[in-house]
Amino acid sequence: KYAKEHTKAPPFFLQNLETTTHTQMDCPQMLCGRIEGQLLKMLVKLTNAKRIIEVGTFTGYSALSMAEGMDSDGSIISCELDPKMVTFTRDYIAKTPHSHKITIKEGPAMDTLRNIQGPFDMAFIDADKQNYPNYYNMIVPMMRRGGLIVVDNALWLGQVLKPKDAESKAIAHLNDVIRDDPRVENVFLTVRDGIHLARVK
Repeated sequence: KYAKEHTKAPPFFLQNLETTTHTQMDCPQMLCGRIEGQLLKMLVKLTNAKRIIEVGTFTGYSALSMAEGMDSDGSIISCELDPKMVTFTRDYIAKTPHSHKITIKEGPAMDTLRNIQGPFDMAFIDADKQNYPNYYNMIVPMMRRGGLIVVDNALWLGQVLKPKDAESKAIAHLNDVIRDDPRVENVFLTVRDGIHLARVK
């Protein structure tokens, strides 16, 4: 609570989106929220990211947070499988000042990744956990040198300590892969549910 209160408040369209997500959507806890949203925005600014790939749109809070940190010529491709989320998010984003920066690709993210080309300056992975290693391995070659990959839910509520189900095993495996990957340098942050940062060498 203290950290949230001492993080700059987001603009109205993000505050409203958080409220709408909690009142209208199942699993509203999937929304990244104020602290992580502001962190994503800051990472975009620090890396001067012009082109971003996002795996997992949900209601668009993370995409809009990153878009807010971009210049007007920046672009985000966001992958989302759920048609309900795609419809809601497209409609909501269209009402914001950053609609021209965000393109939502509907369908399996693996298919979208196979049909787009890099280089990307930044990537945000926050979708179905069992495919985390697959997303990472597809995205690394698509990043520019110095590009930043951000992996959300890297702690998975602590389940990575003793992974038992397929989701926690996949996340724990990816954490090991990133740590040992000679292509990147990394730092694991304990922000929210764990954020793993990997900078491509």
